[in-house]
Amino acid sequence: METTCEVPESPWDIYLRNCPCRDVLDLLANKWTALVLGALSRRPHRFGELRRAVGGISQKMLTQNLRAFERDGLVTRTVFPTTPPTVEYALTERGASAGTLLMAVSEWSVANFDGILESRKEYDSRVMEPVG
Repeated sequence: METTCEVPESPWDIYLRNCPCRDVLDLLANKWTALVLGALSRRPHRFGELRRAVGGISQKMLTQNLRAFERDGLVTRTVFPTTPPTVEYALTERGASAGTLLMAVSEWSVANFDGILESRKEYDSRVMEPVG
């Protein structure tokens, strides 16, 4: 069975169960990824700034995400020789391109939120109606 996808010259097909690209898709489909990369799209941040910018994220979750982003080449971590040391996170070129995609999804979410709420209400009212 051939494993090609729409991407020219790519041997990967993300629709196949065992395609390793799904790991990347899982990373990008995470809500914290969208929010953290979105915040970093604006400018580099120190850890505390980033945690305040992304309301609701725990220190542990932010740390895990930043490590994963650094490992995948989406974020750089720069330590400045201050006392105490200052650490700054910034997007790489790859991270900026992912951030652009995720910002589009975030903007779509905000732009369509009211319509989605209305659709949910309509659906829920139909589902709750007695049958028969």
